[in-house]
Amino acid sequence: MFERRNLRGVQLLHDPILNKGTSFTEKERDVFRLRGLLPPRVNSQEQQVARALESLRRKDSDLERYIFLIALQDRDEKLFYRLVLDHLEELVPIIYTPTVGRACQEYGHIFRRPRGIFISLEDAGEVASLLCNWPYKDVRVVVVTDGERILGLGDLGADGMGIPVGKLSLYTACGGIDPQLCLPVTIDVGTNNEELLSDPLYIGRGHHRVRGPIYDALIKEFIEAVQGLFPRALIQFEDFGNKNAFRLLAEYRNKVCAFNDDIQGTAAVVLAGLHAAGRFTRKPLAEQRYLFFGAGEAGTGIADLLVEEMKNGGWSEKAARRCCWFADSKGLVVSSRHDLAEHKVRYAHPHSFLADPLCMIEAVRPAAIIGVSGQPGIFSERILKRMAEFNERPIIFALSNPTSKSECTAEAAYRFTEGRAIFASGSPFDPVVLDGRKFVPSQGNNAYIFPGIGLGIVASESRRVTDRMILAAARALAAEVTETDLAEGRIYPPLARIRGVSLKIALAVANEAYDQGLAAAPRPSDLESHIRAQVFVPAYTNYV
Repeated sequence: MFERRNLRGVQLLHDPILNKGTSFTEKERDVFRLRGLLPPRVNSQEQQVARALESLRRKDSDLERYIFLIALQDRDEKLFYRLVLDHLEELVPIIYTPTVGRACQEYGHIFRRPRGIFISLEDAGEVASLLCNWPYKDVRVVVVTDGERILGLGDLGADGMGIPVGKLSLYTACGGIDPQLCLPVTIDVGTNNEELLSDPLYIGRGHHRVRGPIYDALIKEFIEAVQGLFPRALIQFEDFGNKNAFRLLAEYRNKVCAFNDDIQGTAAVVLAGLHAAGRFTRKPLAEQRYLFFGAGEAGTGIADLLVEEMKNGGWSEKAARRCCWFADSKGLVVSSRHDLAEHKVRYAHPHSFLADPLCMIEAVRPAAIIGVSGQPGIFSERILKRMAEFNERPIIFALSNPTSKSECTAEAAYRFTEGRAIFASGSPFDPVVLDGRKFVPSQGNNAYIFPGIGLGIVASESRRVTDRMILAAARALAAEVTETDLAEGRIYPPLARIRGVSLKIALAVANEAYDQGLAAAPRPSDLESHIRAQVFVPAYTNYV
């Protein structure tokens, strides 16, 4: 690769894939005309990591730290990933949730250097030509958004590019997928965010969001262009609005290798957490009720996967669905309502309508409340206390991102359940000390799932992503929770172990791809070794 590109001097220093900064050796400096362009002292990568970490920790805010890390990624990708891998628990919240949400809100104001491909309505008919401008030709993972529902922050239009960029950083850091195989894409069809439309520094097209046939045609052209140019690529739909998210997944999941992380990835993470929580409650999934606050793509995606898992345990679909209850912005989702979107109808059960959350808790008496509503604080003191009154170990999942949208804090969950809550959140919370006991909150982060799924798809060259693969990923994640983790109150492994966890998930997903006849790559005799051999290691190599 290096010889083929034949870069010298400043051009080499400006290539983030090949640049090694002050780690270029004396011989490399001579051969590639770098002498004088770098300080005279040669540093190891470890020394550069120490320098970068010191600079990072001097920053006054997480947003400034985010800007620093993105600049480092633009300058030296191996150093960026070495730093992140060495300090995962500290830096994942910076390069992704919760800080990436703030970064997207400020994207037009902190914009430094473009990453990825921007496609707008004006590019209709030329999408393949735009994708050809991408410098790497063997793309295996594409993360695409239209920016309509960025985390819990709403419509951020083209400023949502921070999400595909961040997700693909985690594909590499947590899953080990080579960054040259990754492509972030934002499809700019406008925004209905009036604040952005009036902002002279907004980076997207200055018109309201376009829907209907024109939108659908652009998405179709994009999918077909990816298929033509990158036929082995996995397409991940990310942060689309509810209406488009469900129908685009339904339209393309059986035609191309695609999945929606907000629907399927979130579902797998939560199902894994429920499996792990079962080691505390000692109750089967189907013998408990689940009340979801939020009936959008995340909530119904979780319930759908939960139902599939119960069916695998011998329960009927009807009985499994009866375990799952929903509350949307108007109140309890019940069969007497005539204002329900299609994806809610299958979870509309016979019951009187209720609008008050505490009344819903009283009526449903759930073992678990799962927050995907974006309504901060909806899990009130009264709700948490009531959950603890009829559950020995109440399951409290406050999953909305960023932290400002969380349904409750970790401290509230533990305090108002007398330390008995099995708690998980979407964004990280610090450990909680209560009456001399230390609780380590679990973060139900999709980073536990999608990097491993992607690695398994890349390794097997699967032509599709199936429900069986998503279920296998969830089970593999749950199996990685150790007794030590449980003793600390964790229902997910520490992020520090994420690469090992992702490998196990990739192995489970790839095995499903082969078992289902969907893998294009020949099945190796040692699949785990085959996957390990493909894992990107961010270490410098000598070019001469």
